[in-house]
Amino acid sequence: MKKVFLVAAAAVFSLTSIYAQSDSKTVQFGVKGGVNFSTITSDDFNDLKSRTSFNVGVLAEIPITERLSIQPEVMYSGQGFDVREIDQDNVFDTDDNIEYQLDYIQVPVLVKVYLVEGLSVEAGPQFGFKIHEELDFQPNSDGGDIEINQDDSYVKDFDTSLALGAAYKFDNGFFVNGRYTFGLTDIFKDDTVFENVDAKNALWQVGVGFMF
Repeated sequence: MKKVFLVAAAAVFSLTSIYAQSDSKTVQFGVKGGVNFSTITSDDFNDLKSRTSFNVGVLAEIPITERLSIQPEVMYSGQGFDVREIDQDNVFDTDDNIEYQLDYIQVPVLVKVYLVEGLSVEAGPQFGFKIHEELDFQPNSDGGDIEINQDDSYVKDFDTSLALGAAYKFDNGFFVNGRYTFGLTDIFKDDTVFENVDAKNALWQVGVGFMF
């Protein structure tokens, strides 16, 4: 996990450093974190609940014009979904409460447009690298927790999404933001029991951050 995060962060911020040295516009760096509400969208699964987790990461804002910027980010993002025991005929055919953890290093590259001073909207592709996968059986269950290794996983290691959001940045550098990210590619591998299942990541995020 640390290696993937460091490599992605180094690549993003090497590009921003090169830009900063070759352009008079000020590149800002920052940190951010917040809450995730994630699930997967699929016509084959209608019994899933959202998983609540968190995100944390670093970002840069590269100004192009007074109102237009490019904003690359590198974030740890806890995603996945929940299955509740009250749901009948659920995907795992179990009576347990299960949290399916799919954790990623996410690298969004966003186009950011300021509507008025401080208020912006943003959109762009997001590239996800899966770093952890686990079935977490909730309290009062005898199932225990099961960490899934890469060879046994049905979920792809790489995911692409589209992110849409808005943010407000205060004069002191603090900002608040909200974002919805929806998957563009199926998360399940081919040649598995889920190869014909159309399922994509879906994620709501709210958070705060600070630009230096």
